[in-house]
Amino acid sequence: MKLIDFDGLFDEKLTELMEANKNKYTEKQWEDIIPKLYKKFGDTYVAKVKCTPKEYYAKMSDGELVDCLRAHLKEDVPTPEFLCAEIESRDIAEELMSLLSDKDTSAISYAINLLGDDKRAFDEYFAILTENRADEEIRSDIVDIFKMHADEEKERVLKAYAEGVAKEAMLEILSRVKAREERIYEILLAAFLSGEETPMRASYLAEYGDERALPVLLEKIEDRSIGFIEFQELKYAIEALGGEYDEPRDFTDDKDYLAVEAATSKLASAKEENLPRS
Repeated sequence: MKLIDFDGLFDEKLTELMEANKNKYTEKQWEDIIPKLYKKFGDTYVAKVKCTPKEYYAKMSDGELVDCLRAHLKEDVPTPEFLCAEIESRDIAEELMSLLSDKDTSAISYAINLLGDDKRAFDEYFAILTENRADEEIRSDIVDIFKMHADEEKERVLKAYAEGVAKEAMLEILSRVKAREERIYEILLAAFLSGEETPMRASYLAEYGDERALPVLLEKIEDRSIGFIEFQELKYAIEALGGEYDEPRDFTDDKDYLAVEAATSKLASAKEENLPRS
């Protein structure tokens, strides 16, 4: 398949235009103008292909569109928005799902972005999670999708958790189940009490919203050995469940606390430098 670098062609035209109007617009104005020019370029006749960029992709079959996307990613040729827009305008989930088993993580990422929460892709999404395929960012994107459908997916999530598969991802999804179920509460509570990943697992209890977890969280926050990050997450979880904890704590020797303080101080100094002088 012959790939057309429409973004490259647009950049050439844009460079010429900016050179011809270099004193006419500010940098900020160009930031507003360029997206409009790119959109207009989609309907501009390109002699190289004897049609507009939009028409070029509109002529392709469903399979050709997906093959074209795969080729752009494989050959590292910029993927035009016009190609993605044409794919999104069609119902071609089956063809797109072939990208989910690709070894190229960028292909998987594009497929997820284009498929979104199309339920036809859920089995393959779940396989990516349970088989620990792709990178952490992609798995996180999939978890976010399942969190929106946690009640529908809870049975297979519970099964995977019981089998010890992708446990942290499964806990995060279960924390978004809206139906109150004793088994889910018990799982989230037991995971927190295990002492592993305390900040995250406190946030799962907060998300699930069962107030019975308050005494356990309040007991844990009294532990003087916990660090600043754990303390903050526990305090948030307690407040999210309707409780409160206001006892002063000293974290002046905690590296995470010192890092946050340094960053806050640096930000304050930067803001002060940018304040208008009287």
